[in-house]
Amino acid sequence: MTISIAHVVSELTESLGSLQQTLNQHEATKLKLIIHVGTPKTGTTSLQTYLEKKQRKLRGRGILYPHNLEKIVNPTAPKHQWFEKNLASANFDNFLENLKNIISQVKDDTHTIILSSEGIYNCWWDVPEESKMLLGELNQLFDLQIWVWFREHLAFIESYYKQCMRNPQIENNPCYGKSLAFSDMLDIPWFAQHLDYQGFVDECRSLFGKHNVSVFEYRGDVVQEVIQKLGFATPHDNPTPRQNKSLNSASVNILQTINRYDLKAKDKELLIPHLKEMNSVLDSYAQNDLIDENAKKRVLQLSSPKDFKSLFQ
Repeated sequence: MTISIAHVVSELTESLGSLQQTLNQHEATKLKLIIHVGTPKTGTTSLQTYLEKKQRKLRGRGILYPHNLEKIVNPTAPKHQWFEKNLASANFDNFLENLKNIISQVKDDTHTIILSSEGIYNCWWDVPEESKMLLGELNQLFDLQIWVWFREHLAFIESYYKQCMRNPQIENNPCYGKSLAFSDMLDIPWFAQHLDYQGFVDECRSLFGKHNVSVFEYRGDVVQEVIQKLGFATPHDNPTPRQNKSLNSASVNILQTINRYDLKAKDKELLIPHLKEMNSVLDSYAQNDLIDENAKKRVLQLSSPKDFKSLFQ
């Protein structure tokens, strides 16, 4: 049985209490905790790669982009997927262990911690109420801020469809690793609800406070936006190269074929590098759109695009 929310709060309160001298040094009562809720194809991987490479520079400015626990799967990945995975499964034991690992990395000059994972948005609708209650408690322990970037709905949902196709099959998930056309996946409520940007923002603001949730429109280079917000951009910073290239329609067709087989996750992962190579070769041949006109109309009906700009006001 997992530990209680009260136990998590008690343990974190004790761990944070030992940092009081550090906080006094910064004339702050709480450490700032920024949670970057990257959504697909908003430069999340590029940002994570940048923050990982610039850890020492960030440290010099009192900003911690923490290392993961060594025992978790793929601990050197420049992202913090444990955050949403432990929340979705209500595994508070592991959640607490990861947070205490972060606190152990705080130094005397640390004033800000940044966590980043696009899965936080992707998994939000799988997070049970008790886990959201725990997040509300974290808001009391940290100066917690949510940063989220959104892109236009059609571009987002196409990218998310491709990500669902790439993912290994997971029990009880109706979309991961399935051999489904886009229009068929759009019929699945679990998939379609990811178009509800406003619902996500409203729920976060209810949990963390209106002024603790910052919403941005993706304009092509989230790395530059983040380093400017953190206050250490320079005139010599160059545009950030994209880390991930989108799959074209031909590669998606190949994925649909692969997904007809009940592949183990590790075996599917072995195929992905080969799929990326084929994607590059096929790029000049695959010109047809993945989303037809009827599907586009359905996306626009589900997403209320007229309210898109209002998110950023």
